[in-house]
Amino acid sequence: MLIKRDVLERIKAGEIDLQFRRWKRPTVKSGGSLKTRVGVLSIGAVEVVGLDDLTDGEAERAGFRDAGELVTWLESTRPGEVYRIEVHYQGEDPRAALREQTDLDEAELAAIVAKLEQMDARSTIGPWTARAMELIAVHPGRLAETLAQEMDLEKHPFKSRIRKLKAMGLTESLEIGYRLSPRGERVHAFRCGTRRGRRRP
Repeated sequence: MLIKRDVLERIKAGEIDLQFRRWKRPTVKSGGSLKTRVGVLSIGAVEVVGLDDLTDGEAERAGFRDAGELVTWLESTRPGEVYRIEVHYQGEDPRAALREQTDLDEAELAAIVAKLEQMDARSTIGPWTARAMELIAVHPGRLAETLAQEMDLEKHPFKSRIRKLKAMGLTESLEIGYRLSPRGERVHAFRCGTRRGRRRP
């Protein structure tokens, strides 16, 4: 479930605690959580509702002026049943702290690189982690679709792979595209240096 940054900030501040979406199949579930750019959201009840049942009060809790504005927005989105989703700010994303960890010794750096190489070995497209990190390092903020094309991948398979790097604290999302985190920059530099060392006679 994608949520705009300004709405996320209002959820974090406690000003918004409902979201509405039209889905053929819900992408979140009650009792789950959602990692976002401002932290982790907890997901409460997820229920199908009718457009005629929406109230002004619920619309305001979702950041709209009234039910009419909410209905107009919902009708402009993709077809599907209307879902009412309770959302609350849970806390900081644990990956955020991981991204800032740069005090890594050589053994720790080598262990991270080994994990990346294991990911490459299991991949159906061959080695991709170094290429993806290099593209992000050189082109921070570039559209994911453009980066995907440079790797001969469709956008969604590319983004799925970048999420694996993000889970390791190596990348972070921007409003558009990505950048290497401080941890990612450290790992990338170490990996490049190691590769150069391997090429020496």
